[in-house]
Amino acid sequence: MPHFTIEYSANLEARVDIGEVVEVVRKAALETGIFPIGGTRVRAIRCEHYGIADGNPQFAFLAMLLRLGEGRDLATRKKAGEHVFKALSSYLDPVFANSQFALSFDVQINDKEMSWKRNNIHEALKAEAVHG
Repeated sequence: MPHFTIEYSANLEARVDIGEVVEVVRKAALETGIFPIGGTRVRAIRCEHYGIADGNPQFAFLAMLLRLGEGRDLATRKKAGEHVFKALSSYLDPVFANSQFALSFDVQINDKEMSWKRNNIHEALKAEAVHG
């Protein structure tokens, strides 16, 4: 963990490069210094079917959820969340300037007793650093 899931309205693709959005979030997350590089995931899911406010087809949204493992105090989580949200929000300034747009970001703490993982990326990164 952390795992960022971005859901966005399909009409947003005409306004912003979603691949760049993913990179902005990934880089900002790593800049916080609290997330392990090998556990960081950012994914974007295009929503073909959506309804926003009064149904105006020009309205767009991007909703991001961060699923995070237990162990970080509230102040640390809040500081990291604010850093990531600021980076994403700043990147999306042109969308706000040129259209009606809703951006949200929520953090969910996963209960370690109810979260199973298998990951060999950490070892690959360590080996790469040694043999780099």
